[in-house]
Amino acid sequence: MSDLRTDRKNKIVSFMREDAYKPLLFKELVTVLDVPASDIDAFEDVIKELEAEGKIYKTRKDRYGVPDRMSLITGRLQGSDRGFGFVIPDEEEANDVFVAGDSLHGAMHNDRVIARVNKSNTGGKRAEGEIIKILKRANSFIVGTFESSRYFGFVIPDDRRITSDIFIPKDEINGAKSGQKVVVELIKWPEQRRNAEGRISEIIGDKDEPGNDILSIIKAHNLAQDFDEATLKQAEEISETVTDDMIKGRRDIRQMRMVTIDSEDAKDLDDAVSVEKLPDGNYRLGVHIADVSYYVTENSPLDKEALKRGTSVYLVDRVIPMLPKKLSNGICSLNPQIDRLSFTVLMDIDKLGRIVNHEIFESVININERMTYKNVYKILEEKDHELCQRYDYLLEDFELMKELALILRKKRFSRGAIDFDFDEAKIILNEKGEPVDITKYEYTIANKIIEEFMLICNETVAEHFYWANAPFVYRIHEEPDIEKIQSFSDFINKLGYHLKGSGSVHPKAYQDLLSKVKGTKEERIISTVMLRSLQKARYSHESDGHFGLAAKFYCHFTSPIRRYPDLIIHRIMKEYLKGKLSEKREQELNDSLPDTARRCSERERAAEEAERETEDLKKVEYMKKHEGKIFEGIISSVTSFGMFIELENTIEGLVRMSSMEDDYYVFDEEQYLLFGERSRKIYRIGDTVCIQLAKADIAKRQLEFVLADNKDENDEGENFVKSKHSHKKVREKAKTANYDSNSEDITSKTNSSDVTDLTEKKEKRPRKWDKISRKVRKNVSGGKKRR
Repeated sequence: MSDLRTDRKNKIVSFMREDAYKPLLFKELVTVLDVPASDIDAFEDVIKELEAEGKIYKTRKDRYGVPDRMSLITGRLQGSDRGFGFVIPDEEEANDVFVAGDSLHGAMHNDRVIARVNKSNTGGKRAEGEIIKILKRANSFIVGTFESSRYFGFVIPDDRRITSDIFIPKDEINGAKSGQKVVVELIKWPEQRRNAEGRISEIIGDKDEPGNDILSIIKAHNLAQDFDEATLKQAEEISETVTDDMIKGRRDIRQMRMVTIDSEDAKDLDDAVSVEKLPDGNYRLGVHIADVSYYVTENSPLDKEALKRGTSVYLVDRVIPMLPKKLSNGICSLNPQIDRLSFTVLMDIDKLGRIVNHEIFESVININERMTYKNVYKILEEKDHELCQRYDYLLEDFELMKELALILRKKRFSRGAIDFDFDEAKIILNEKGEPVDITKYEYTIANKIIEEFMLICNETVAEHFYWANAPFVYRIHEEPDIEKIQSFSDFINKLGYHLKGSGSVHPKAYQDLLSKVKGTKEERIISTVMLRSLQKARYSHESDGHFGLAAKFYCHFTSPIRRYPDLIIHRIMKEYLKGKLSEKREQELNDSLPDTARRCSERERAAEEAERETEDLKKVEYMKKHEGKIFEGIISSVTSFGMFIELENTIEGLVRMSSMEDDYYVFDEEQYLLFGERSRKIYRIGDTVCIQLAKADIAKRQLEFVLADNKDENDEGENFVKSKHSHKKVREKAKTANYDSNSEDITSKTNSSDVTDLTEKKEKRPRKWDKISRKVRKNVSGGKKRR
């Protein structure tokens, strides 16, 4: 059983963590742990698994110990386009370790590695180390641009964090031509002074052919576009309508007035809302979520494919769904005026935003209207006559929704939820996939209504099942690391601000700081550095609270069409509510959920990286045609090598210090500014500057600006950004999406905890190495009492 094997692993690791433990040979471990001859092979398998997972380390002299007691760190290598890297430890509380380029020893970006720490983290400086073992390679396939020579070829990786080209032998080119985007399969890993070697496994097409740029990103992140035959077959067999048999045992609330509110182009509608005022003055909020779990049954082809994908991916020009369109856009989507199966949460909320009562049940619903954020905003704020007439029977509901959303929002911020206010870009493409316009995404009261309703619903569900003591998948956001808090506090002190508290800091201290800097020149840089100081939200089978939301309990329940964690907790909730959560079933879930949570966090991270890369790509493509033109922008960040300038439409580029030729500029680290030694000219965060676009590097997805002393009045780009993209500052979004919201959050590093099953039956007597006995402790510790 997997739980037995896991228990054995944990006890062996705990044994090796003993203060008196010294690294032992395998045969010594067998003797000390009193492993019977019949169990030696199984014991050896467990030791090998622990070694492969990086939980124990085998020295050159074949002795075993735990990495952290040997000045070693196990984790994931995060590469840099400048040749060095950082080991991100498995242990959340451990600090990253810097690894110089000549100390990577063949390790590549995202590999799981063990690093030796040569210089510890002291005096505010990051620890330094070298890679001594590669546990698992992450890059079996790499996407890049092929270049050929007379006798061989090579691939330049698209991911700049993989800094060495891939050598391609002549007989492994497989018809690729120079300038084509390709997928290369690695057949030899890099070694000291020798590049990786590979074979061309797929030719994507010419790098300049429309669509191949996005396709390359999809391939690089291993995002599956097509569904296999078994998955599609199961989807085709699903009924397109809700029948009478399906609604048996469900509460029929088809007469309840409810709407969906989404973006205009959304097709996977998984949440509807209803609201009414009760006689006692309280509000009754209904959140109705598509019951995807009815159609996607556990361990079915659809379920296995959904788990593999983990999430839908929303790229700039397409959506890669977690489920086939027949489900995501069809029977599971809450389309109007048609019966749908759902999971309903009814919450009675008082005037202070407190939930005084709630119900959770399976239901059948019928949506009245499919509303958009734009139209709801026009109804509530602009009182659009035509729309008000068309939806006259819903006007009172919309006003109640606004009223309740603002109450919930006020309560959330009063308890300390952090309100980041970063601008989002809306990229508009033509039919060829070319960017034709980029604007700020406007966040209105309509967005706030849905955000607040989904947040309170997720909190309610998480708390309900926490107290039910049922197996569950939570969305957690741990408290920031103490050292990162101190580093951030030191940073803002230099800018004249102070962070309340010492050591452990309440999220309200962060929110108070954001309120103070709102509208100042320092707002952008402080918000950015603050975000970096926080942990990354992730999925977990344990409820550790959500720091960013200042919530004790939180989960993702509201989007089962596009997120696997939501889907799996729907199943658990059903079983619990129907009394089918047996002790055996609970044990199965407790064994599987940690790995499921980890996998979902990893797939979420891959999806977010792909989404960000496609946005960056289209932004640079958009600016390519404006090279040489002059714009007005704001200094968003100042560094030792230059300053970043943000245009009105959120596009950002770098002015390198080396290009500032009118003077010799010095970086003042205390005040985060650049000043000229001769001219005494000063550039601070928040200053408005005129810049010229010197280069739009599509391959690197980077923009390089140079300062422009005078605008050219005849230059058509002079007011290009300002005239086309200036908007009223209506966007007050609680940008919890940076760490969590209904539109989701950043992900985190997670421990690799794959567990394999020992397919063996219980024996009459317990194996001695399953339990560390007094005799064992005495043999190892010399009879000293353990601390």
